[in-house]
Amino acid sequence: MKVLRRILFIIFTLALTASAEAKGRYMNDKVLNRPYADLRAWHLGFSVGLHTQNLLFTHNGYVTDNGESWFIEQPDYSPGFCVNGVVDFRLSTYFSLRLSPGLYFGNRNLRMIESNTGETERQNLKATYVVLPIDIKYNAVRLRNFRPYMVAGIMPAFDVTKKHSDYLRLKSSDLYLSIGFGTDFYLPYFKFIPEVKFCFGLSNVLDDKRPDLADDPSKLKFTQSLSKATSRMIVLTFYFE
Repeated sequence: MKVLRRILFIIFTLALTASAEAKGRYMNDKVLNRPYADLRAWHLGFSVGLHTQNLLFTHNGYVTDNGESWFIEQPDYSPGFCVNGVVDFRLSTYFSLRLSPGLYFGNRNLRMIESNTGETERQNLKATYVVLPIDIKYNAVRLRNFRPYMVAGIMPAFDVTKKHSDYLRLKSSDLYLSIGFGTDFYLPYFKFIPEVKFCFGLSNVLDDKRPDLADDPSKLKFTQSLSKATSRMIVLTFYFE
């Protein structure tokens, strides 16, 4: 939650700055930056950003032969890094289609707690995702040199990290539903665009087929305690177009 509050604070500060700039430009009647930028049929760009990865676990009440019952959670969030290319296709005055293939680097710190004794185990799940976000972008009316927007779409993701015989293992592919908002800032030579996006995993990413742990039931019990796991992401992105 601390990361989310920081992200929202940054966006709020940028919005206030943009509002002050717009008011000043209206009063001074200055020339618009890049007045024809939104009339192009398509354009290219790139982005860099930060994100957090979260897992929501559904437990099934499994109890081991010796009476152990394990609860798995992700108690905190670790910031990750992401970089994307951007291809934006103009559909109409207010709508555009945006493709932004890229890489997401991150990790999830998991904690396993035995309900009876309080015994604790930990695992760090590292991930490197190749992603292909496909978004529809709805742009509001331009106000001098800034233009707010909303965006929604889907994001296929493929984890290319080498898998190990850890307590828990995730499947290599996932599909996210995403929704977000941001603002286009028109600078003299390019557009600077901060954006916040919320991504919701649609599939069960828990890998419950673990032949690698057949001879190690002390690790298999964590997978057996879960019926499914779904992913969540919060992404703060800075586009340059």
